[in-house]
Amino acid sequence: MVISRRGALRLAALGTVAMLSAAGVARAATKVRIGVLKFGTVSWELDTLKHHKFDAANGIDLEIVHFAGEDATNVAMLAGEIDIIVSDWLWVSRQRSDGADLTLTPYSTAVGAIMVRQESPVRTIADLKQKKIGVAGGPLDKSWLLIQALASRDHGFDLAANNNIVYGAPPLLSEKALQGELDAVLNFWHFCARLEANGFRRLVGAGDAARALGASGAVSALGYVFHEKWADENPDAAKGFVKASTEAKNLLARSDAEWLRLAPIVRAEGVELEKLRDGYREGISARPVAEEEADAGKLYRVLAEIGGEKLVGRAPEMAPGTFWAGPSR
Repeated sequence: MVISRRGALRLAALGTVAMLSAAGVARAATKVRIGVLKFGTVSWELDTLKHHKFDAANGIDLEIVHFAGEDATNVAMLAGEIDIIVSDWLWVSRQRSDGADLTLTPYSTAVGAIMVRQESPVRTIADLKQKKIGVAGGPLDKSWLLIQALASRDHGFDLAANNNIVYGAPPLLSEKALQGELDAVLNFWHFCARLEANGFRRLVGAGDAARALGASGAVSALGYVFHEKWADENPDAAKGFVKASTEAKNLLARSDAEWLRLAPIVRAEGVELEKLRDGYREGISARPVAEEEADAGKLYRVLAEIGGEKLVGRAPEMAPGTFWAGPSR
């Protein structure tokens, strides 16, 4: 086919317009800054999101900012230095009760459990009396409080008062459990998965306790937290981030190959990687947000009764709006 000089110039002009349009679309992507712990489990999802460009596909440019500790991410969020962090609904509710406009959308229902060795004679919570128990997260950790509430209601004893409780960092407690220095250990879910791959079994999970205490299903322990004002001013970016996160979760839910790609980041292989993969997948919430919010409200009242003002402040009920209902416009 022969193209005239005029036709060639017209095609070149159209090509230039198309290139400029594409560049305009790229420039239109909204920068969204998320603050996370460098070695936290959320990094697995975010790496998947960035690797497959789910952010760009949903109109955002996600910038991942790493922090050394949870307190640092909280401060950065309250100071407006970042747009999104990962935290729990107790913290969000307390901030809202104090006048902040923070809200969250569910990230994961994966929660910790009390782990014991396969050969341990401990079979029920009642068997934990007079035992040495390691507890990650401190005395006000919500998983610990929920399991205490269950022990008190169903077995009539105080786990904290009737045992030798050792509080400590999750990696240290896992190591002590592996060395046989603890009779049982309550740890975060991913440490539990690693222990399970190394000869431990679950005695009781925080999710089991939550359902026994009134929740109708799994409740997200953590959520993506942001300011309502930011979401209202950037509705497309907020919705784009949630959609990108969902697409990353969907890929991790169905693709074993993706987990093999992530293995160096997860720092696991073989059975341990499989346990972590399965634990992550179990934590993907499929419930309507309104149902999770209602159950979180029930658990809040249980936790407020046990943890008191040190845990929840002076608010007896979870603050309305703790769970994000979507953009206001």
